[in-house]
Amino acid sequence: MKTKHQNIKIVGFVTYGNGLGQRFGFPTANLTPSGELDGVADGVWAALAEVDGKQWHSVVNIGFSPSVITAGSRRVEAHIMGYSGDLYGKTITLTLCHYLRKECRFPTREALIEQIAHDRDRAEELLTEETN
Repeated sequence: MKTKHQNIKIVGFVTYGNGLGQRFGFPTANLTPSGELDGVADGVWAALAEVDGKQWHSVVNIGFSPSVITAGSRRVEAHIMGYSGDLYGKTITLTLCHYLRKECRFPTREALIEQIAHDRDRAEELLTEETN
């Protein structure tokens, strides 16, 4: 399934989260956006993340993380593929390129992890197609 190219930019400051992404094998940068997210659909996106002037393929979840958080506010979490290093305190820019799916609640942790792996692979595929 080909997704529509979007190019929506979110600039945010990386803050501490609850560490669940790391425990699931998909560490995430939790962003506090510098602007409003009005008009940006909740769900999973294939994105480019700019960190210190370099771009990285990413998969981003925007929403309430219903499978792991019972109550809370809207969040922006980015798994930056291939990046290693400390992002805390950095400002990064996410360019949301392809909307992959709606956010949903998964019945088990294993089902969530399987879906995240699928989302990561799909994001990588779409973003690689664009650059070739």
